[in-house]
Amino acid sequence: MDLNADLGEGFGAWQLGDDAALLDLITSANVACGFHAGDAVTMRRVCTRAAERGVAVGAQVGYRDLAGFGRRHIAYAFTDLRDETVYQLGALEAFCRTAGTRVRYLKPHGALYHAAATDEAQAAALVAAVSEYDRDLPVLCLAGSVLAQLATGAGLRVVAEGFADRGYQPNGALVPRTAPGALLTDPAAVAAQAVQLATQGTVTAVDGSTIPCPVESICLHGDTPGAVHAAELVRAALVEAGVGLTSFA
Repeated sequence: MDLNADLGEGFGAWQLGDDAALLDLITSANVACGFHAGDAVTMRRVCTRAAERGVAVGAQVGYRDLAGFGRRHIAYAFTDLRDETVYQLGALEAFCRTAGTRVRYLKPHGALYHAAATDEAQAAALVAAVSEYDRDLPVLCLAGSVLAQLATGAGLRVVAEGFADRGYQPNGALVPRTAPGALLTDPAAVAAQAVQLATQGTVTAVDGSTIPCPVESICLHGDTPGAVHAAELVRAALVEAGVGLTSFA
């Protein structure tokens, strides 16, 4: 099982999360590419540290929305979103090259992640960007989403992702961040959900029902308070459950 986290989400003097500590615990790093968060210095630092630790680097592409942290929906034209995605891939690739590694997958961030799960036009723009940039790049996304369907149809590799620290609706979608139960804040509960995802391929929804959720990668949010402690518990719980941890990329 792969364990991924969102990293490099600071900007200038503003720092968010403990990237260095998380890089010692995860197997794949979703690195912000400068649109929803991140900057040149931050991208270089995270790529270098990830390469030193053997952690796979993925491009976490988002809306051009620093002020809103990429969590506000934007109605993009197809060509604009396609080209801004390629732009972000290229920016991160440059810093990967300086660190002796490369971009190994793509994952959308925030509002773009949720839009691409249901919006065919935005999902198609991401698929077009990956297809033109590097058809060998896997797409990390929500299982069963529109993005997953279109990427598979285009011949791209899709890696299904589950969330250890997010609540699920009975239909398999994530609980919106504005609704109760969106975030799991108890580290023990986060670890338990990670083990359930990894060993049973299911998750318990907010209404108590058990829903299928077969995944190849489990995500932890690096900007959540106590993220490092939660990651430590998740990793320990997975290892104790006999789950081997390795990047999918």
